[in-house]
Amino acid sequence: MTAPVDLLGLFLHFLTLSLLSIGGAITTVPEMHRYLVDKTGWLSDTDFTSSIALAQAAPGPNILFVAVLGYNVAGLTGAAAAMAGIMLPSSVLTVTATRWARANREHIVLRAFSAGMMPLTLGLIIATGWLLALPFLRADEHRWSTLAMIAVTVLLTLKTRLGLVWMVLGGGVLGALGLV
Repeated sequence: MTAPVDLLGLFLHFLTLSLLSIGGAITTVPEMHRYLVDKTGWLSDTDFTSSIALAQAAPGPNILFVAVLGYNVAGLTGAAAAMAGIMLPSSVLTVTATRWARANREHIVLRAFSAGMMPLTLGLIIATGWLLALPFLRADEHRWSTLAMIAVTVLLTLKTRLGLVWMVLGGGVLGALGLV
């Protein structure tokens, strides 16, 4: 049985994560997993991974996975709490920072900050990908095909200008055909 849901706690946790989501909310998935699965027990590992996979497969904004996680924790109120938490601070900060950056675009501090954020964002995205791939890497029947898909994706990303959406679509087709 799962622990009772604290909607204010859910909202505040996602509010905090919003300020850490450099590169998008998907970069905070490891912390969401720690909180929703390991700490509170509101979701199982399978439910967590399935929620993200379902939301990423659906058309629409990338952020939809937060609503699906919130919904799976506490229905519509959970979805609203998680989405409000993740969207509110980042939206206010984005509007404010964009206005300031536009006015100070050539400032050396701004250029240095942008250059410094690139490796951090890349690291967070890699951590998220690893967390989502881990259940498949642990399963004997999926291990080698998952490693092959990771290798092909990295190769295509580095050597071509193929859009990531096409790689995700290709992985989905291979999965639907039962090849991975």
